[in-house]
Amino acid sequence: MNVSTTPSAVPSESRITCSLSDGIADVRLDRPDKLNALSLAMLGDLRATARRLRREAGLRAVVISGTGRSFCAGLDLGAAARDPAAVARAFVPTPRGTNLFQEACWAWRRLPVPVIAAVHGHVLGAGVQLALAADLRLTTPDARWSVKEVERGMVPDMSGIRALTQLVGIETAKRLTFTAEEFTGSDAGRLGLAGTVTDTPLDEAFALAARISERRPEAVAAAKRLFDRRWSAGERRTFAAERWEQLKLLPGAMKALRQPR
Repeated sequence: MNVSTTPSAVPSESRITCSLSDGIADVRLDRPDKLNALSLAMLGDLRATARRLRREAGLRAVVISGTGRSFCAGLDLGAAARDPAAVARAFVPTPRGTNLFQEACWAWRRLPVPVIAAVHGHVLGAGVQLALAADLRLTTPDARWSVKEVERGMVPDMSGIRALTQLVGIETAKRLTFTAEEFTGSDAGRLGLAGTVTDTPLDEAFALAARISERRPEAVAAAKRLFDRRWSAGERRTFAAERWEQLKLLPGAMKALRQPR
C-alpha cells in the first residue's frame, strides 16, 4: 500500500506508527524485536492515535496490524514491573470510566469509522484484547491466540471481558479465560473471534477497508453506533435508535436517489 504520512500521524520515534492514504489509516504496532509487546508508552500512543484519528477529516476506515513476526505478544510485564508508580497511575480511571489500559483498546470502539484488525503470529493477552477492540478481524490460520492473563495470575482488564462475551458467549469466554489455552487462527474463526481466516490478512484488510470507504460515511457511522450502543439494549430502545438514525440519514439518501446517474 502506498501511504503518505499526514500532520496527524504519530511521530516516527513512536512504537505506534500511523499513516493515511485515500481516507484509510494504516496503524501499526512497531516493536518487532519484542513481538510488539505493549509498553506503557505504547498504550499511551494507542490512545493518542485513536483520539487523533477521531478528529481526522475524511477518515473512512482504520486498519491495525503489527510489524515483524507477530501482531502483539501481550503486555511487556517486565518493563511495567520496573516502574510500579507508572502502573499505578495508569490504573486511575478518567471521567470516561476507563483507565489507560482500557482506553488503549476501547478508544478504537469510539471511532466513528470501522476499525479492522489484521493479525498474525502471536495474539496473546493484551494482543487479543486489542484485536477484539476492532469491529472486524482477519487472522492467519496459524496465528497463536490465547487469553493469557489468568496464566500470569491476572484477569483480562483492557476491555476484554466485555468484548469476549459479546463475540463468543459467556461459557466460551469463561473457558478461554480460565484455561488460558492457546488456539490457532483457524480456531478463532470457528469460535467467532475472527470473521475471516486467510493467509494474507493485511492485504485483505486494506481491500475490505477500501470497499467500506466507498459507502456513505454517515450511514456507516450510524450503523456502527447502532451496533455498539444497542448490542445489549432492549428491543424498544433499539427500535427507537434505529428510527432516529434513519430519520437523520433519509434526506441525504433521498437527495442522492433523485440525482440523475
